[in-house]
Amino acid sequence: MTAAQAKLIERLIIGLCVISLIFIFQPISLQLISIGCVTVVIGALAFNLVPLCREGVPFSALRKAVIIVLVVLGVAAALGVGTAFLFVEYLEGLR
Repeated sequence: MTAAQAKLIERLIIGLCVISLIFIFQPISLQLISIGCVTVVIGALAFNLVPLCREGVPFSALRKAVIIVLVVLGVAAALGVGTAFLFVEYLEGLR
């Protein structure tokens, strides 16, 4: 990847993180706060790609890191949803 491409990708990731924080802390819309909460997690995971945004690093290395980040996000989401279902089962068992 060229230096311009690396800088563009790095700035896009940082821009996503900044916009996410702005959405979270704005006092106007609850929908924007919800969007900010989701995108701040995605931005935090994407921030792991910033060290790969250097001149000379092939796109295949960046693609591999993106896949790893998406797998981590999927596993975390599955654990959260699974935990919620188990908690509902537990609460129903208390009746």
